[in-house]
Amino acid sequence: MKRRILWITSILSSIMTAGAAIFGFVFTNRLMYLKKKDDEFILNREITAKRFDEAWFKVVRKTEKWIDSPNGYPVKAIFLEPIDTNNFVVICHGVTENKINSVKYARLFERLGFNSVVYDHRRHGDSGGKTTSFGHYEKMDLQAVVKAVKNYAGEDAIIGIHGESMGAATTILYAGTLEDQAHFYIADCAFSDFTDQLLYLMKKETPLRTSLAIKLADVFLRVRDGYSMKLVSPREAVSRIEKPVLFIHSLPDDFILPEMTKELYELKKGPKQLKLFEIGPHAQSFNQNAEEYEKTVAEFLHTYKLLPN
Repeated sequence: MKRRILWITSILSSIMTAGAAIFGFVFTNRLMYLKKKDDEFILNREITAKRFDEAWFKVVRKTEKWIDSPNGYPVKAIFLEPIDTNNFVVICHGVTENKINSVKYARLFERLGFNSVVYDHRRHGDSGGKTTSFGHYEKMDLQAVVKAVKNYAGEDAIIGIHGESMGAATTILYAGTLEDQAHFYIADCAFSDFTDQLLYLMKKETPLRTSLAIKLADVFLRVRDGYSMKLVSPREAVSRIEKPVLFIHSLPDDFILPEMTKELYELKKGPKQLKLFEIGPHAQSFNQNAEEYEKTVAEFLHTYKLLPN
């Protein structure tokens, strides 16, 4: 009888171990190789919405650059210089998007007196990199892009960084864990903690209700992609940013909750501003509030004397 119980226990243990391994592999696969939007789809969407001006893009002074990532692959960037200035804003797109989605912000900053750099995150657009890490490796790529911009623009240039969604989280992680080297940051709909964000989405979209699934996935992620989810936590980084930060979110956002941006705003020490828009789902604050969005950015830059002369 005892031998039979041990045999059954052994089988059940093996089944549970195999199940956990399958779950961990599938879960991390979905994270690391998250399905991206097709590049042609993004371009057509932006053209149809009149956020991407083909005529302007064709004639604007621009330089395509390949920037070496410290993670061992090339990052594709485009330096857009519609005006005669050495002041730049680096624009970081969200997950599943690409640099074309960032061009609408380049036009905004052009009107405020800045040139722009749009680039593709790792594994997006034309850039290299095999996996998406939701800000962990991306922050190192951003550091390389900022260095390239500083080398190009000169030490007297005003440099800003604008990030949307994952790009906003990447911006905060860069400034709070690597270097606070830009003059200002704009974080549009960032998550405050990757683990909390995954747990929220898991409870919202699946029958799973326990954090054990996230902890198991984290073990697999450390083995497969070399980092822990705990390292992707803007809430742990934001208090170390000394430069001004403008936090933006839309209140109807139910993908990344606006409470996460409110949390980041409260944790940020020193110069900061918060803007919550009444309309717009996730990453749509600019698209649905374009004039007010630009006014908000202009007032932020004016407040901290960051508008170019």
